This record gives sequence, C-alpha cells and structure tokens, in this order.
Amino acid sequence: MSDLGGMRASDAEREAVVERLREASVDGRLTLAELTERTEAAYLARTHAELAQLTADLPGGAPSPAPAYHPPAPASAPGGGGKLRKWIVAVMGDTKRQGSWRIDQEIGAVCVMGDVTLDLREAEVRSNTIDIVATCVMGDVKIIVPDGVDVELSGFTFMGDKKVEVVEAPPNRNAPVVRVKAYVVMGDVKIIGDSRAKPIKRGWFAWSEWWQERRVEAGYGLRHELGHGMRQMHHESRQALGEARDAFRDMRREARETHREMHREEHEARREARDTWRAARDGYPPESPERYR
Repeated sequence: MSDLGGMRASDAEREAVVERLREASVDGRLTLAELTERTEAAYLARTHAELAQLTADLPGGAPSPAPAYHPPAPASAPGGGGKLRKWIVAVMGDTKRQGSWRIDQEIGAVCVMGDVTLDLREAEVRSNTIDIVATCVMGDVKIIVPDGVDVELSGFTFMGDKKVEVVEAPPNRNAPVVRVKAYVVMGDVKIIGDSRAKPIKRGWFAWSEWWQERRVEAGYGLRHELGHGMRQMHHESRQALGEARDAFRDMRREARETHREMHREEHEARREARDTWRAARDGYPPESPERYR
C-alpha cells in the first residue's frame, strides 16, 4: 500500500492549509513572522506530509471545546466618526513598539521631530490585513515586517520620502497584507523587511530545512539580491542625476553672475567714458582771438 503522506499536494489543499494558518493567527497561536513563514512554506510544499508538518502543532480540523476567538468589529470613534486606532506617538523623542504585542485594530503612528519604530514581526495579528496611518513631520517612521508579506504604501510627501524595502510575496498568493497610508512633511516613512533589520529569534521545525531549500530553488534569495541591486542602481543613478542637476544649476548661476558682472563693467566703462567726454567738452578753453591777429 502506498504512503499517503507522499502523495502530491494540490493547489486547493495548499490554499486550505493557508486558511488554517490564518485561523490560527486570528486565535493568537501564530505571530506575523510565523504566519508569513508557514504561508510561504505551504505554497512551496509538494506532498501531503509536508503540508501536515506546517499544522502539526495547531488544532486539527475538529472544533475545539473552547470557544474560538473572533476579532471584534472595528469600533467607531465617539460621535459616530471613523475607526478607533491604537496610537503610537513620538514628539521630540523616540518611541518603539516591538516584541510580543497584539494588533487587533488600526494603528496610528505620529512623529513630530522624533522617531517611531514599529516591529510587527513578533506581533499577534488578528486579521490578514494590518492597517497603519503614519503621520510624520520632521521625523522618521520605520515599520519592520517579515519578508514575504504584501505591502501597500500610499499617501503623499512634501520635502520627504516614503519607500518600501521588503522582499514581497510572489503574485497570486494569499500572503498577509500590510497597508500603510503615509503623510510626510520633511521626514521619512520606511517599511523594511527582515533582510534589512536586526534578526529576531526563530524556531526550527521539521519543515524548516526543506522550506529553506525550496526558497533557494525558487530564487527568493536571487530575487532579493537582484531587487537590492536594482534599488541600489536606482539610488545611485538618482544621486548622480541630482549631482549633475546641482552642478548644472551652479554652472548656470555662475554664468548668469559672470554675464551680470560683464554687463555692469561695460555699463560702468561707458558711463566713465561719457563722463570723461562731457568733462573734456565742458572744460575745453575757448580759443583766444589774438591767435588770428
């Protein structure tokens, strides 16, 4: 009799495991980093046995006797306004939120001449989407996420910058989503992945080895290196373009100053010549009549 665990997994079975992982995250059994890793591994799994390893330490298909946790519906602000938010604020200082914490509502991050750091990797996330509104005035907001999530960044900047430096999930995968609306005035909002942040402690499971091997086979590391290289080239080209633009502006400004100086000198020389001619004309003595006698 053939080993059923070695049977090839279908796309529908992979999606079913991903849904179970999401439910475990909602129940508070997985952090965002664990959910992202196992979701990625589920899409890379090839057999039933490998899929089973991803949920071996989670409740089975049968319902648990204890009531399941259901994330609360987004509450309205007093007076019937928008959603309630969990506020993290820094005014002329630094605020960090990291380690184990729960995210069950929208996050509002505000910095005024300060820095806010949000590390979402070890947070318990009660939905598949994390919404963050970041407002930054003359400061920095840094959001650290696991590589493999989908990041949606929107908003506007004025004399500032907002950017994403994350190895995102391949298209058409049901990966966790981090949605950030950034409003920046003379500051920076940056979303970075594991590869650009201080590493956190992670467990090692039966599936970890083949997951890492499949990631290499699928070119995750290569995509990251290529992406990093492209970003670096883009940054260097922008920097070179900016330097060339500044040099051109300086050259044009110097040319204008030189032209103005030449014009001033020419005007001054003409004025002096005119004054000399007038002085000579007005001061020339009349000829004496005795000269013609």
